Amino acid sequence: MLFLVVIACNKNASKKREKNQELFKTTSIQKKIDNLKDSKNKDIIVVAHRADWRHAPENSLQAIQNCIDMGVDMVEIDVRKTRDSQLVIMHDRTIDRTTTGKGLVKNWTLDSLKALQLKDGLGVPTDHKIPTLKEALELTKDKILVNLDKSYDIFDECFEVIMETGTQDQVLVKGAKRKAEVEKEFGHYLDKVIFMPIVRLHEAEAMEVIDEYMEQNPPIAIEFTAKYDTLQGINRFSELRAKGTSVWVNSLWPQHNGGHDDEEAVEDINVYQWYIDNHIDIIQTDRPQLLLTYLRSKGLHD
Repeated sequence: MLFLVVIACNKNASKKREKNQELFKTTSIQKKIDNLKDSKNKDIIVVAHRADWRHAPENSLQAIQNCIDMGVDMVEIDVRKTRDSQLVIMHDRTIDRTTTGKGLVKNWTLDSLKALQLKDGLGVPTDHKIPTLKEALELTKDKILVNLDKSYDIFDECFEVIMETGTQDQVLVKGAKRKAEVEKEFGHYLDKVIFMPIVRLHEAEAMEVIDEYMEQNPPIAIEFTAKYDTLQGINRFSELRAKGTSVWVNSLWPQHNGGHDDEEAVEDINVYQWYIDNHIDIIQTDRPQLLLTYLRSKGLHD
């Protein structure tokens, strides 16, 4: 009888742990979603470009898992379509740079791509395989936000996978398009997933594009390219956030941020202070751990 009681207790404890883990996952992703929709709080969102590609092949499942483990808020991954109309995660039009194969993604079938090896950042073949969009979204479900780059033109197919995996609340899509064009081409998705416009501040019509998007139903966020740190639009960032629109700037390369980039931050981590000073609350980075360390030291990230 005692033996049976012990087994029952162990089963109950196991169920409780599983329930707590599920609650933690749900709470964790909901906090990230709420933060993305709140432009006025102090928390800065960290987006990992092509996931954690310095420690695993870019766009691989392991690179995504690394981001989940380190507490990154969002991963940016790229979607391509194969010859047999399957969706895979791959940045380039070709597979030459990142795999042991050669040629265009669109000329390969999924089965053939799955036989290849992904290369690491040094070009060395690994045991990692090219993920499908479904595999990537299943991994991210209830854990981390996802920016599906290069997905705009094939979003009908992407959306089927998003719905199948139940990840629509976690997905963000972006494009460098005028508002009227987005409403015409993408309008039936605007109440289903988050769309973020891209504005290049050095272009002549940049202020006009911002005004178009902010006039009615401002977007949750706008991504800005700030080629120079003296550009006029930068001084509008605090205004946009006050109106409910978060400000996304990439720290990837100097042409995105007037020279306040990740490689400069390796030499002097205080380079990231420029983003804080200019009211930027979403940063896409190639060095997520470095950026997280800085933001956490400033009380701007959990």
